[in-house]
Amino acid sequence: MSQTNILFISDVSIRNIIGGAERVLYEQAAGLVRRGYNIHIMTRRLPEHQCRSEIIEGVWEWRYDIDRRNAGKFFLSTLKNGKFLFENLQKRYRFACIHMQQPFSAFSILESPLHKNIRKVYTCHSLSFEEYISRNRKPGTAWGKMLFFIHCCGRKYMEKKVLHQADHIMVLSRFTKNRLRTVYSVPGNTISVNPGGVDLKKFYPGQDKDSIRKRLHIPADKFILFTVRNLVPRMGIENLLIAMKTVIGKHPDIHLVIGGDGPLGQKLKTFCHQSDLNSHVHFTGFIPEEDLADYYRAADLFILPTADLEGFGLVIPEALASGVPVLGTPVGGSKEILSLFDKNCLFSDTRPESLADLMMKNYQKCRTGISSWKHLSIQCREFAEKHYSWNRHLDMMENVSKGYII
Repeated sequence: MSQTNILFISDVSIRNIIGGAERVLYEQAAGLVRRGYNIHIMTRRLPEHQCRSEIIEGVWEWRYDIDRRNAGKFFLSTLKNGKFLFENLQKRYRFACIHMQQPFSAFSILESPLHKNIRKVYTCHSLSFEEYISRNRKPGTAWGKMLFFIHCCGRKYMEKKVLHQADHIMVLSRFTKNRLRTVYSVPGNTISVNPGGVDLKKFYPGQDKDSIRKRLHIPADKFILFTVRNLVPRMGIENLLIAMKTVIGKHPDIHLVIGGDGPLGQKLKTFCHQSDLNSHVHFTGFIPEEDLADYYRAADLFILPTADLEGFGLVIPEALASGVPVLGTPVGGSKEILSLFDKNCLFSDTRPESLADLMMKNYQKCRTGISSWKHLSIQCREFAEKHYSWNRHLDMMENVSKGYII
């Protein structure tokens, strides 16, 4: 089995890990390389890519060109160039299994007859058209609304076809499984729930918060709340900032660190300025991989204020593995993880009032019971070790790749 060739089809790249989709793809591909498989990734060529192929952590990543001048050219170039690259790779490597990750690149290989005798597994992070809706505000003009509708329908059509061409489907949460069954009528027995994981060697509790905070320019004498998100509407950062107005009014030594960037960045910063939150909220921008673990270790609490569509939430096990308690909204996969750990870590809903209330309660617990808080930190780490190692995730991937469904 050591010479088995497996192909991942994705719309993202592992060259730069900028979000959950890239993280899952990287951990799956690099993890299978360590287990002796020959792993290849086929993806679109992004603007930052300087070459059409390279080896990353033992994984061959192959990229096809796309025409970005408009949506029509983007779609047609995806179909044409994706199909062409896939056929060349298949003739050369004779893949035993194809793992599809997102619908665009996956749809392109279905145009080729060469896919038909290869086992295909689709890993669904979230429904593509729902993700599109969550990331883009509905236009006000009739023409804009029509284009918006076409984009949604196109994504839905492609994903449905890819799903029904797959021999098996993996999801990271029961929430996503239920959405697939509801929206696409996918039979439940073709779907396996395989939760994401955390790199337990990279994310671990820190021994010296003060020195970490000094390096990261985070106030050493403050109670630090931390979140790291793409700054888009569904992430709920707006609600978190509204909640902070209440929180600092009663506990001015609380400080919020927000990692990540995105289209809402300037709007959120403007809100902080207008609400006199600038001295209590710090935006880091995009956090490089080499610094992310220290940001977790510098925090007293991790906050996940998601307003909609949290397929899993890799940041939760990352924070827990770092010994940092997590407070999250009862949305999607977050609810599944935190209900298993401690239901008291769930906000009652996504409203700013609910966020503020639970954040202040946990702040008071920490300030009045340091020893119990340290014990909770140990429980966080133990929970992550027990339930969310990537090795456990890869065990199921291997079985699904071979056709042994758990």
